[in-house]
Parts: sequence; structure tokens; C-alpha cells
Amino acid sequence: MKLKVYLGLLLASLVLFSNAGWSDTPKTLVFSAIPDQDETRLKQRFGAIAEYLQKKLGVPVKYVPVKSYAAAITAFRNNQVQLAWFGGLSGVQARLKVPGSKAIAQGIEDTKFRSYFIANHSTGLKPSDEFPKGIAGKTFTFGSKGSTSGRLMPQYYIEKHMGKSVNDVFKRVGFSGNHSKTIALVQSGAYEVGAVNFQVWKKELEEGKIDTGKVSVIWQTPTYPDYQWTIRGDVDKVWGKGFTEKVKKALLDMKDPELLKRFPRSGFIEAKNEDYLPILETAKKIGLID
Repeated sequence: MKLKVYLGLLLASLVLFSNAGWSDTPKTLVFSAIPDQDETRLKQRFGAIAEYLQKKLGVPVKYVPVKSYAAAITAFRNNQVQLAWFGGLSGVQARLKVPGSKAIAQGIEDTKFRSYFIANHSTGLKPSDEFPKGIAGKTFTFGSKGSTSGRLMPQYYIEKHMGKSVNDVFKRVGFSGNHSKTIALVQSGAYEVGAVNFQVWKKELEEGKIDTGKVSVIWQTPTYPDYQWTIRGDVDKVWGKGFTEKVKKALLDMKDPELLKRFPRSGFIEAKNEDYLPILETAKKIGLID
């Protein structure tokens, strides 16, 4: 009898304790981003974004870094992250793997993004409005294999203008892993030519990290849609009806100049999956998506 009474009291205590805390603790919203720059810069940027979103959404929010574009997509597919700052291509790939997921916000600048082709001055290549066919036979580095601005669009324009695959155009082709490394490799002469995100180039130029006596922009691509925030389609089931719209509103309402400067973007506007159909079609044309 005493044992039954004891067990009954213990069970009641556990239920009371659960009701007082455990069951009411909101699940943490986890987000990540493609590693398009060095890890330190990304942690500074997205650590501040996590704090902002947590205040706006009223739930715990955590940023987790990943080592590659593919890892960001895998984490999104496996529900290890529910929200991600993707590039155009990685966003398309992620949404194909997670039906119901949505692009919800993009930077104002992301509607008309560009890639820069940069060259070490030892090549003798000069800035031009025309595609620089003089890059043929040089060593060339892209950024990440999954990058829109560092691989997809540059490869598309190279093959369009040169009429053959990038491996037949260049003496050697490399993948630096991110835009900052591409700039460093071309500036040092390790590669003669490379393709970079125009925003990263401008940011590093402002910060004095680029020696314009050694490397410069020789051509820029036509514009295309790029970065966006993408969210899984099942978040409303976890955090409640309307949560997707709440996240979107928080992103669109981000006005703090210091937060925006970290991207860098002048602000965020609504995005939809259809905005990235040109990226999907381009990826299919060069064989990156079946």
C-alpha cells in the first residue's frame, strides 16, 4: 500500500513538473546558411540574426554553421535546420528535396545579382563590356561547386560564349570553396582568372583586403536572381498556424542598418519559388540538375 501511495505521489509530481516547464518549452528554430565566405564572418553575421529572430518570433532561435553548400542542403532535407539562407542554386536544390518548402524573402539586391570575372594583372587582361575570350588557355577558379554566382552562372556564360565545356576552355579549373578564397587565389597568382560574387568583391574592396595593383574586375555577367531565405513547409505544424508568415514578416521588417550591413543588403523583400525558375532552367542546361 505504501509503495502504491509513493508511486502515485511520484507520478503526480512528474506531471506537475512537466506542466510547469518541459512540455511548454518551445522547440528551437534552427537555421543555417551556405558557407560563401570565411566562417568567422558568417558567425558574426548570423549570430546577430539569431538574436534578432528570437526577439521577433518569441521562440528560441539558433544558427548552426555548415562546411559546404551540400551540407546546408542535406541539413535542410533532414530537418536539422528549418530555415536557411541559400544561394539561388542551393535554394532550388533544397526545395526540390523538401516538397512544400518555400522561398520567403530575398535581399533587394538579389533580384538583379551579378558575378564578376577577375584576373591577375600578370595575364594582361583588361576590363571590357564584351565577354573576355582572352581567358581561354588560362587557369581558372570557381568558388564552391554549388555556388550560383561563383559557379553556375559563370560556367553558363563561359560555355555559351566559348562554345565548349569549361574543361576544354581552360588550362586548369579549380574550385576554391568560397568567394573570399577565390579573390585571394587570383590576387596571389595561384589562379590567373576567377569568378566571384559581386557583393563579396565590393565588401572586401571597402575593407582594404584587395590589392587592386594585382587583381581587378575584367567583366560582369548579366543579372540573375540569387540569394533567398527558404523555410520548410512543415514549420506551422511545429510552431503553430501562421508561423511561416511570422518568420517572413520578421525578415521583411529587418531595418537595423548594422544587421543589413552584415549581408550586405539594403533591405529584404518578399520572394517566391517561381522567382528562381531561371536558375532551375540554367542548372538543367549545364547539367547540374537533371
